[in-house]
Amino acid sequence: MEKKSSVRRVLIFTTPSCPHCNAAKRYFRQKGIRFKDIDVSRDHTAARDMIRLSGQSGVPVIKIGNKAVVGFNRPKIDRLLGLA
Repeated sequence: MEKKSSVRRVLIFTTPSCPHCNAAKRYFRQKGIRFKDIDVSRDHTAARDMIRLSGQSGVPVIKIGNKAVVGFNRPKIDRLLGLA
């Protein structure tokens, strides 16, 4: 079986006004990576889950598999997705 980035589940916790969130989503689309966008400004349960996962209240928080990435850290994202 070939190793594909789409194998890992990708969640991105965002807010509509966050430029780094929008850049991360744009990057995922350019790379053909499927992701679930969770707007923490509307979903307070998800916001609480994001803080529990990352220890941070800032966005974006990107969950790849069982690992959390705080911010749009492209090298770390690429490494976790096997793109590096």
